[in-house]
Amino acid sequence: MNVGWLEVVLITLLISVVVSLVLARGRHWLEPGFWKVAAVITSSVMTITLVLLTVDTSRKISMGSKRVPSPSVINREIGYVYSPDRRAMVPTLGKEVGLFGKVWSEEEAEKLITKGKLVIQSRNCMDCHTLLGNGAYYAPDLTKAWLDPKWEKQLIPMTGANTKEEAMKAFLMNPDKYPTWVRRMPNLRLSEDEAVAVVAYLKWMSAIDTNGFPANFPEVKVSQ
Repeated sequence: MNVGWLEVVLITLLISVVVSLVLARGRHWLEPGFWKVAAVITSSVMTITLVLLTVDTSRKISMGSKRVPSPSVINREIGYVYSPDRRAMVPTLGKEVGLFGKVWSEEEAEKLITKGKLVIQSRNCMDCHTLLGNGAYYAPDLTKAWLDPKWEKQLIPMTGANTKEEAMKAFLMNPDKYPTWVRRMPNLRLSEDEAVAVVAYLKWMSAIDTNGFPANFPEVKVSQ
């Protein structure tokens, strides 16, 4: 059974009222003592609820959870389909295909993704782009960048690459050579290793279940 925010609010209020009435019995509701007990109980129940929600949220957004995949997901096909039950687009995983011609171990994948995140931070990419809802809107949102059909339709022909990841790497290393929009990305002088790490991070991020954010990405089917 899924418990939503409305159920949590109603349960919390019910517990607060019931416990307050039990502990304040014998006092008239107009007495200051009645409301003092109610205030203490309500604050205590709310605090406990917030702690439980924080622990639950931390568990659900940690790497390897249902919503945030483990690093080795970069070895899988990643799709994006509409879920009637959720009424939102959700990531799906397909067969193992590797990345850059290699199947990465869990440890290798985690190190690569971590390096990609640090490269993005070192170049202040969020000054122009948005990642997971944070950043600017001058340039495209990168949360689901791996799923962008632009890589197959534009960048593979432009770069002459054989795969999407190779096209992304070539673009990241020399974005000034491959203009795809009026606003051009500056050359950030990424090394090949840095570009590979950024591609891995972007692929991993596209597999995170973000409740359909950002919108307007087309469905992407994967091999089962």
